[in-house]
Amino acid sequence: MDKLEILWTPQGTNLPSLGARSLTDISDGDTPNIRMPIRMLSIDTPETTARSDNGAAKIDAQFQQLADWIQTGQAPVSDSFAHYILPKLADIDAGTLQFRQGKQAGEHYQQLIDQRLTKPSGSKRKLFVRSPEPPFDGYGRLLAYVSPSYSTREIATLSRTQRATFNLNMVESGWAAPFILFPNIPGELDLPLFVEQALAAKNASRGQYQQPLSMPGYEYRMCEKLYSITKKLVNGERLSEARRHSWRSRYCADMRDRRLYGPTEYMQIPEPYRLWIWPVDLQLSISRLNLIPLSGG
Repeated sequence: MDKLEILWTPQGTNLPSLGARSLTDISDGDTPNIRMPIRMLSIDTPETTARSDNGAAKIDAQFQQLADWIQTGQAPVSDSFAHYILPKLADIDAGTLQFRQGKQAGEHYQQLIDQRLTKPSGSKRKLFVRSPEPPFDGYGRLLAYVSPSYSTREIATLSRTQRATFNLNMVESGWAAPFILFPNIPGELDLPLFVEQALAAKNASRGQYQQPLSMPGYEYRMCEKLYSITKKLVNGERLSEARRHSWRSRYCADMRDRRLYGPTEYMQIPEPYRLWIWPVDLQLSISRLNLIPLSGG
């Protein structure tokens, strides 16, 4: 082999290990087809990471303990956030509720898949997948809007609602909270549909909104991090200011008036109108969307 003078380290994202994923088939000599996870954009369903009823019961106890720490001033939270989150921690078995709702959300999604991917003939449709740039998240999952794949002729006969993505269907059902994250904002025709269906689901108490004290998935994960950090503080561990507040990770803007709130003031915005922003994207979002930063939180 001759010496190479051109060497290059390409940028990219490592996908989940093939050792933990399925190779479905091979199209030809250079095209293996693999099974990989998709993270559906702009929605967040309840978590099933507790894995079992016993695991969920442990979360119940942890969140009750977190509520005690918040009430006694030992948790690194603002007064406004404490007032908002305490009922969701102290007045309910939050871990069990989240786990059971997560399973129900999965069951509902399976029903949607079975229904909408079945043609009148009984054969199965393929999936239509649309991804942003960059297409992968930090866990190597493909970020995407997903819907049944329709022919051009079919699309001409269907309204925008009839050919909706599964992302929107889940919001409509109430089993997914809207979780719109800059810069992957739905287009100008799709964003109003997301907000409209989210409002309708909440007002009609569908899905997870049957229980008013339900946490959206992002809030549940936030409280898990807050519990872990507060436990370290209570046990006497010294944490930097940045580490103490690392449980709050995103800013939030109100899509109605462009007002930008701090990471622990998102509850000032009704859930359907929240636009989430990572700190690394904050300045870009302010300039592109003409946001109005507010003090606090």
